[in-house]
Amino acid sequence: MPSEREIPLSRLLGAGSAKKLAAALGLETAGDLLDYFPRRYIQRGELTPISRLPLDEDATLLARVVKSSTRRMATRRGSITEVLVSDGFTDHGVDTISLTFFNGFQASRQLTPGTVAMFSGRVGRYKGRLQLTNPEYTLLDPEEDSGLTPEEIAGRPIPVYPASAKVTSWQIAKATGILVGQLDLEALADPLPERLRQKYRLPGLGDAYRMVHVPPTQEAWMLARQRFLYEEALVLQTALARRRIQHAQLPSRPSPARRGGILDAFDARLPFELTAGQRAVGEELAAELAEPHPMNRLLQGEVGSGKTVVALRAMLQVVDDGGQAALLAPTEVLAAQHCASIRRTLGPLVREGLLGADPDAPGVEVVLLTGSQSAGERKRALLAAASGQAGIVVGTHALLSEHVAFADLGLVVVDEQHRFGVEQRDALRAKSLATPHLLVMTATPIPRTVAMTVFGDLETSVLSELPAGRSPIATHVVGLAENPAWERRIWARAREEAEAGRQVYVVCPQIGESGEDEGDLEALDDATWGGGSLADNGSQAPPAASVAATTARLEEEEALAGVRIGSLHGRMDAAEKSASMESFATGTTQVLVATTVVEVGVDVPNATLMVILDADRFGIAQLHQLRGRVGRGGHPGTCLLVTSLEPGHPSRARLDAVAASTDGFVLAQKDLEQRREGDILGATQSGRRSTLRLLRVTRDTEVIERARQDAVEIVEEDPQLSSHAPLRNAIEAYLEPEKEVFLERG
Repeated sequence: MPSEREIPLSRLLGAGSAKKLAAALGLETAGDLLDYFPRRYIQRGELTPISRLPLDEDATLLARVVKSSTRRMATRRGSITEVLVSDGFTDHGVDTISLTFFNGFQASRQLTPGTVAMFSGRVGRYKGRLQLTNPEYTLLDPEEDSGLTPEEIAGRPIPVYPASAKVTSWQIAKATGILVGQLDLEALADPLPERLRQKYRLPGLGDAYRMVHVPPTQEAWMLARQRFLYEEALVLQTALARRRIQHAQLPSRPSPARRGGILDAFDARLPFELTAGQRAVGEELAAELAEPHPMNRLLQGEVGSGKTVVALRAMLQVVDDGGQAALLAPTEVLAAQHCASIRRTLGPLVREGLLGADPDAPGVEVVLLTGSQSAGERKRALLAAASGQAGIVVGTHALLSEHVAFADLGLVVVDEQHRFGVEQRDALRAKSLATPHLLVMTATPIPRTVAMTVFGDLETSVLSELPAGRSPIATHVVGLAENPAWERRIWARAREEAEAGRQVYVVCPQIGESGEDEGDLEALDDATWGGGSLADNGSQAPPAASVAATTARLEEEEALAGVRIGSLHGRMDAAEKSASMESFATGTTQVLVATTVVEVGVDVPNATLMVILDADRFGIAQLHQLRGRVGRGGHPGTCLLVTSLEPGHPSRARLDAVAASTDGFVLAQKDLEQRREGDILGATQSGRRSTLRLLRVTRDTEVIERARQDAVEIVEEDPQLSSHAPLRNAIEAYLEPEKEVFLERG
């Protein structure tokens, strides 16, 4: 006998409706539909007779469609739908008003004669008649509302659900109305402990579902949403708290700091002083590495803040104790860069075939392991890792292969955590008998609420100061829509840098004209970035700049005649990528046209100018990361954000924000405010919708903090949640199908 939540929708709504909901929205059970919450509510307000509608003000009216027609527009592309509606509620006969919808395909299908709907919009006048242009509307069910007065109908908020082209918000609302009327909602187990429900004066689960889906008043749905917000925060924070306790109880390989080893030798030959932040974080890591339980720490810091040096010192502490460290990078280019950088930084401390801390000749072998190495190189690297000969192993996803073994893996360092999923991190951890220590690095500053929500099972360290010698980066928005002539100046500026002996990055969103991309093209989604679309009036957005086309164009650009131009993208084979990067790193290539493969880890101190074409195609965080590639060698850096969008377009606001601030945490907060929550939590890694339903980490800080405190108390009293079965079950259901391994991802 299935529980109320597990009942198939076909049994409750009929096969036809259930099939539609499953196909369009993935809703198959009663629980799925109950937890499919409205996006917002329309407050209908007091009904306004058409004869008394206030001109140039927003108004709401209940009306019946009298007639509807659609025609093509004569002077521009698209169609116009004109709908005549009657209120039927005036004291002196029937009045009508005209509704006009531009490209209103849905309105032309739905607003047929006889349909009753609620319309909201600004009242205007056209050719002497009152008119609403592109009003919001919600269809009403005449049978459902037949026993109510117009005033009663007007007082009931209308839930508006995330809908699809094949299932409208109205159809979802009708289905949820049937559902809450048929189910025994009181039989549902409530995840909220009674003590907390009383503490915050929240409704029970059954009442809350009724209030959120069929609200009698605005106050009802607001109270229900408060309850579900808190429940969601408590479920997530309890899962995180439980995982923190579980981690703390696992055995790990302690690696206390040892005197006279490789780490001391490394510190002695450092050509610069560690910042106060680097020293403080280093002490934190050193203390945790010495513990018999695994370190789980997130290290975040600005581009160029010195995270890699801090991580390398931690790795050397483990090597000094006879253990091994693995550094996992997201791309082969970055893995190779890390390996070369570590070898260069260690200098004479790099050894071939020697592991350990010989006080007479301290040294460590550093090997690279990637999927595209030759069979011989790969065999040597595998043997070095498995025998313990290699103290530091740097690699990509190739490190996760079942053929890769370690003799004594003590520390896993993951670079750019947001690029890795759950299974990848777990696979690397599983290669050690005891749980290895974990250090996660990210150059993307993370607001505190995100750290609490996404990385809640990790302790957090922040490197906020830049090392001495880093030059400021000047960032400018180059608007070609208003200043087309500036394009020529961009390439003249690039030539000036080349002639001064310095180098230039040109970043494109796409690899080729076919649309293969490596960029953050979420800006193309109308639902992202606050409703801004790259295409206006339904027209297609122009193709984004590509590496292939831009390289060809710059080779013909008069201002760059004689300048050596190269290209780099992720679809090149390993040898091509390596040769391209080597050419740029040595200064042979003066202008490198690339995708975002250069976003992290690529370190060419001589690069001083970055030109980001179609910069509006990228997110704030990514733009901030990209510009961190210039100004790394003592010369001032410049970043030009090139866009063809008109001033005032929503996407231009992002570019202005990046140009106005170099503070990564300020930009991270702006990025968070504009992004969908699913992006923050990496829902795309699992192919599912956003894990968060109602909770928003920007808006609900107070709720998250309150829930975190309550969750800690619950888990401290009852680590296994033995006396909180509904809460334990809610955690498992909430995090399906990944369950709590979700908490291992960023």
